[in-house]
Amino acid sequence: MSTMGHAAGGGVRGVADGVKYFFQGVGWVSRHPRQWLFGLVPALIAFVLYVAALAVLGTYAGDLAAWATPFADGWSETARDLLRVLIGVVVFGLGLVLALVTFTAVTLTIGGPFYEKLSERVEDDLGGGPTAPDIPLWRSITRSVRDSLVTLGWVLVFTIPLFFLGFVPVIGQTVVPVLGAAVSGFFLTVELTTIAMERRSMTRRTRFAALRAAKSPALGFGILTFLLFLIPFLAVLAMPAAIAGATFLVRARYSPPSGNL
Repeated sequence: MSTMGHAAGGGVRGVADGVKYFFQGVGWVSRHPRQWLFGLVPALIAFVLYVAALAVLGTYAGDLAAWATPFADGWSETARDLLRVLIGVVVFGLGLVLALVTFTAVTLTIGGPFYEKLSERVEDDLGGGPTAPDIPLWRSITRSVRDSLVTLGWVLVFTIPLFFLGFVPVIGQTVVPVLGAAVSGFFLTVELTTIAMERRSMTRRTRFAALRAAKSPALGFGILTFLLFLIPFLAVLAMPAAIAGATFLVRARYSPPSGNL
């Protein structure tokens, strides 16, 4: 595997490189508006599904809180309602966190063929890239879902404790948001670079190892993307640029094919 830029990829310079890759993606889709529109379709579908799911969760969060706290039925009305409101807020908050950390994976699963084609066109425009392995569609989807579930598991290992630490005074308003953005950003980069890395025959373990070895660019790219994805509907608009930017990142650092599927 190419390690180009790894030695110089740490610290502030590495973070700046990661940010640069994202804006290169923005520049590419702005020059190819049809590709941007092409990449909006699966992101828009996923966005509508998530909005509907969160609306249902918000509607029934109170009922879930009441179901989970039968022991509070004999409490005073004020204490009972306060407890259930707090639990309802936590339930909805967890649902929102889960939506944020799974949106990209679900969008990529829905729009796999869209984003594979978009990423290929970025590489073709830059002089060509490795030929994607000839894998049956069912196997590609199965592997994508499996890898996304593994990534989601690692994300939850970090984000669930951070979510509850967010209620701790001072730490929850200072340290936790920074750590949360770093964790979410890194794993967002893992998801977004999957298409271009798989084209280079890089397995999930190889991809993780490669990005851990270049944490600064991965964090620079991922944190910026994560912060933009927090803005309602901007995740939809930015997804094609994020895919293009991830392709720039992979092409710059891992251009030769490597590993085996």
